[in-house]
Amino acid sequence: MYTYKKNIMILLLCNMILLVSWLNVKELQVNRVASTQAFQMQFLEDCAELDESSFIGMVAEASSGQRVVDYNVLEREAKYNLSEEDYQVLLQIVEAEAGCEDIKGKMLVAGVVMNRVESSQFPDTVKEVVYQKEHGVAQFSPVANGRLGRTDISDETKEAVKRVLYGEDITEGALYFASRKYADPELMKWFDNSLTLLFSYGGHEFFL
Repeated sequence: MYTYKKNIMILLLCNMILLVSWLNVKELQVNRVASTQAFQMQFLEDCAELDESSFIGMVAEASSGQRVVDYNVLEREAKYNLSEEDYQVLLQIVEAEAGCEDIKGKMLVAGVVMNRVESSQFPDTVKEVVYQKEHGVAQFSPVANGRLGRTDISDETKEAVKRVLYGEDITEGALYFASRKYADPELMKWFDNSLTLLFSYGGHEFFL
């Protein structure tokens, strides 16, 4: 009888120990969840304070006269720095030679002019390149026929010239171009026999 009661007491004691252990585990989980939420709330509050302080700092910096720069919108530097006169002549020759071309066709004409400016075979400024004459013959037909400067400069021409001046080169080094459809046949013979054809685009052929 005594042994039976002893076993019952041991069994009850074990059950109580298990129950207490289970309750402790549950309480630990609750505390863990609560602490996680508290941490998240504190983290969000800290972030909000950081954002606010950053914003206030930027405003204070701007109001103090210091320059606030967004480096994502900085414009790259131009490859060519032209005088206003050279810039206007470049716009005029591109419009006169490629006014009916798309922006790529306009960029190609502008690029050839700038290739000549950089080449030792030609003069050193846009105006001198455009108005250059060889044996009394103008290098560009709009100079010869007087069309240069008589056309309105389109926004697309301005964009094409800007892209070239900022270093966008699609010319493959071309120094000459011609429109076979409108060129003097004798002149085209010289192009074909003396130069290397690089490619054709739009109404022009480009040579080196």
